[in-house]
Amino acid sequence: MNETELLFTEVLGCTRAELYLEKKRILSREICSQISRVLKRRLKGEPLEYILGHAEFMGLEFAVNSDVLIPRADTEVLVETVLNYFTNFPDYRFQNPRILELGTGSGCIAISLAKRLSEADIVATDVSQAALDVAEANARKNSVEGSISFFLSDLFASPRIAIEKYDLIISNPPYIKRDVIPTLACEVQHEPRLALDGGADGLDFYRRIFREAPKHLKAGGLMILEIGFDQKDELEKILSSLQIFEVKEIIKDYNNINRVLVLKIKE
Repeated sequence: MNETELLFTEVLGCTRAELYLEKKRILSREICSQISRVLKRRLKGEPLEYILGHAEFMGLEFAVNSDVLIPRADTEVLVETVLNYFTNFPDYRFQNPRILELGTGSGCIAISLAKRLSEADIVATDVSQAALDVAEANARKNSVEGSISFFLSDLFASPRIAIEKYDLIISNPPYIKRDVIPTLACEVQHEPRLALDGGADGLDFYRRIFREAPKHLKAGGLMILEIGFDQKDELEKILSSLQIFEVKEIIKDYNNINRVLVLKIKE
């Protein structure tokens, strides 16, 4: 469905087919007012997903609002990469794997993994309590609340996080350059800056994660991160200077853009 069809089927509570089959339907004043309010919000550049209150990711539905980033198809590559390693690589078929997600936002990554890795013990963190509230609601919505523990934490800062080790650390951290954010599409300006701003060069969170992650990874564990389209070379330079991680793989998204970085600690 196109955007207009999505809006009208949502407001009218009908299918796409019904939208056209009932095109002579007379709308109530209340419905007309609701359509008017929705269209005004969209004309102001508010993302469709925020207006509808939900978004799809990995075939699941997630509640979203302005406290969390809208799940994007590119990030599905991150989830698919984890599933590929856990399914097709014998060295990473962990029994009851412990997984840590840093910066869970809407919870779409952790929840998508919990739906497909029923034996996994997943911990998901965020620095925003408002985002965690959304993520916890989404876990209940998708019936995986028993598989994920949510903690308020600035990356690894929470004592509950700091004392644990994990088979996998995953993250889609903020990675937009600070001075680029004002130039992004109007829709993006409605999303939480906290989840977008990666510092002056967009790499602040990667530096922190690279420094802090080793003491939280089990022997033989993996770290899998989403990256920006132009960050591969700079990230490889940082990793080379640290001499801690080995780059196992860099995976492209559906548009043939470098999107996922797979790391393991050097032996």
